[in-house]
Amino acid sequence: MPKILVIEDEAAIRRVLIKILSEESDTYNVQEAEDGLKGMEVIKKEDFDLVLCDIKMPKMDGVEVLEAAKKIKPEIPFIMISGHGDLDTAVNTMRLGAFDYISKPPDLNRLLTTVRNALDRKELVVENKILKKKVSKNYEMIGESKEIGAIKDMIEKVAPTDARVLITGPNGTGKELVAHWLHQKSPRSSAPFIEVNCAAIPSELIESELFGHVKGAFTSAVKDRAGKFEAANKGTIFLDEIGDMSLSAQAKVLRALQENKISRVGTDKDIKVDVRVLAATNKDLKKEIADGKFREDLYHRLAVILIKVPALNDRRNDIPLLMEHFANKISSEQGTAPKEFSKKAMELLKSYDWTGNVRELRNVVERLIILGGQEISEEDVKLFASK
Repeated sequence: MPKILVIEDEAAIRRVLIKILSEESDTYNVQEAEDGLKGMEVIKKEDFDLVLCDIKMPKMDGVEVLEAAKKIKPEIPFIMISGHGDLDTAVNTMRLGAFDYISKPPDLNRLLTTVRNALDRKELVVENKILKKKVSKNYEMIGESKEIGAIKDMIEKVAPTDARVLITGPNGTGKELVAHWLHQKSPRSSAPFIEVNCAAIPSELIESELFGHVKGAFTSAVKDRAGKFEAANKGTIFLDEIGDMSLSAQAKVLRALQENKISRVGTDKDIKVDVRVLAATNKDLKKEIADGKFREDLYHRLAVILIKVPALNDRRNDIPLLMEHFANKISSEQGTAPKEFSKKAMELLKSYDWTGNVRELRNVVERLIILGGQEISEEDVKLFASK
């Protein structure tokens, strides 16, 4: 049931607004406050889906209420109520975050339409927040080691910028998690995050995948198709395993970074793009450069910031935290009660050589959750997770 607060010092106007809202829907829970000061007291104590607020009021005017409320509960939409002489102020309140304004005396249809639109927007904001939390949980960075702490600190510094980042490290260490966190903590977080696995796309198709193509560019090009760079416009593109990209595709990526332009395969027409580029590789790109397999100029364009993700063997103290995280997640996915690991089982797993890194550890934990006892024992580990 949507909760709406009406802040209006004129009793007659307040009664009209409450009557209109109550008659519009019996699901609206409408509360009232006779001045700005009392309105702020109520906002601090309770959560509202919408606030209708007069501009000119004693003790605390509507502009002051709006500014104060946005600092503590920025998601609440405000509809400002303006007298004839307050129109300029009403327009200015939208720059401060108000959803809209209505004039006195309130027009029935205008008021109800604005209220419905504001409530719809609030619902979308809440849904987006929930979705972002779900996404964030899928890409949590688990660990308290100094190595992981250094990466988290680096992300906090780099994410708010548009600096390009090259993420290195062995397979299975979680390079994609770093990329997701860089995007989610950036000003581009509400825009697309497009991931491209360069190793999984045949070399003859990588340019079409990245930059798109026009009809007739090659045999199977039956219609125009946008590429990943266009899809990522205003957002972030993550080029995973960039060390496997062909030299011709590397040249086009270099141009995109230099000029913020791309062209689809089969045409010279330029398309402007505004994209932040993150890249990752498990290869030694300096060796690849020496071998003539990777462009040095592209390397220097990509490696403005370098983040190296350590192998699991180099942060063994994080293994218990990772195991607990995976065990809880897997149990939740399977709808079973969480299982715990005995101390000896934990110590044995910490001693293993994790050549497959975090990805391998997750697979082993899943196997133990399925096949082991209610408490995972040292014997379970030897039987089901032997190296």
